[in-house]
Amino acid sequence: MTTPTVQGPRRILWQNVITVLSAAVLIGAEVFGAAFAGGWAVAQLPFMVGLFDLIGLSAYSAIVLQSLFFLLGLYVMAQFVRGSMQIEPFTKRS
Repeated sequence: MTTPTVQGPRRILWQNVITVLSAAVLIGAEVFGAAFAGGWAVAQLPFMVGLFDLIGLSAYSAIVLQSLFFLLGLYVMAQFVRGSMQIEPFTKRS
């Protein structure tokens, strides 16, 4: 087994950075749009309205669900960028 050696300063691979960020913007728009629409739609379901009435959040049900889906979307986007950086590294040793 060989150990990696330091060969020089790191260089930013701008083409990879732009590719990953462009894909993140496109996928982010879809993920967060779906989170907003999905939170509203799920809050309108009859059993969800009843559930939020029981706990006293019926007026805020859509906002609560949209916030939860937004947080889930942030997690999805973070995992996407982390995975993309493994395939398209942002830096390279000169």
